[in-house]
Amino acid sequence: MSGTNQSSVSEFLLLWLSRQPQQQQQLLFGLFLSMYLVTVLGNLLIILAISTDSHLHTPMYFFLSNLSFVDVCFSSTTVPNMLTNHILGSQSISFPGCLTQLYFLIVFGDMDSFLLSVMAYDRFVAVCHPLHYTTKMTPQLCALLVSGSWGICNLNALLYTLLTARLSFCANNMIPHFFCDLSALWDLSCSDTLLNEMVILTEGAIIVITLFVCILVSYICITCAVLRVPSTKGKWKAFSTCGSHLAVVSLFYGTIIAVYLNPSSSHSAETGTAATVMYTVVTPMLNPFIYSLRNKDLKGALRKAISRKRFSSS
Repeated sequence: MSGTNQSSVSEFLLLWLSRQPQQQQQLLFGLFLSMYLVTVLGNLLIILAISTDSHLHTPMYFFLSNLSFVDVCFSSTTVPNMLTNHILGSQSISFPGCLTQLYFLIVFGDMDSFLLSVMAYDRFVAVCHPLHYTTKMTPQLCALLVSGSWGICNLNALLYTLLTARLSFCANNMIPHFFCDLSALWDLSCSDTLLNEMVILTEGAIIVITLFVCILVSYICITCAVLRVPSTKGKWKAFSTCGSHLAVVSLFYGTIIAVYLNPSSSHSAETGTAATVMYTVVTPMLNPFIYSLRNKDLKGALRKAISRKRFSSS
């Protein structure tokens, strides 16, 4: 069987939730359902507020609305399937279904990283070159940055999905997660994964490092520019425009590093799953709160959108 590209496994079992004690399963089901509903509602409200308020039709909010859309899709790739399986008393996901879920997980996970990098560049231009901001961050450039990111992410997801599809899965089909995780799938394979690992260590590392360096360099330049501002009030105002984005970057990359860069011997499977939950479920849920908490323009737009909705329905 290992000499062919066909798999004898027709489905995988997602065992994380079913391995928990019965009472804990119900608690986790309610928790995940609540977090998913908050994620969808919060991010859709941000998209609604930005789209209906002309004052927010700027590059920063254009990128933020795209991030909110991606966060809704990111959570929707995993959580509804897990909730449905629990209701139906099933643990299985078909092999094609697993590959499809993997593809969209990579697309939306990569898009999160790309958008955070693009938003860091946007903040760099706004703080370091404020007089040239409107001429540099044109609508055409913003559209190109987002569409280019979508293109790269889809190609990258297609590459990893095809690399996974060529593997053979012989007997063990139990995944200790609530979704089809890339590393878990490769661990289950009974064929050679050397090519897959080489690709992720080269192509994957180049993308991740490039995006992270873009964010790092942007914030180094921002910090240097802010420190040259003479007044404390001016420094605080400049930093406050970047604080929300920096918090989201720290949360997103911190949990990814905890999952994928720690040696497997240093943490248990439960710890790894908890960190995975952080960046696939918790981070998309928290993003709307982080971005709107101290943003007066966005809070004002949200209030207008909600009151307009109430007035139209009454």
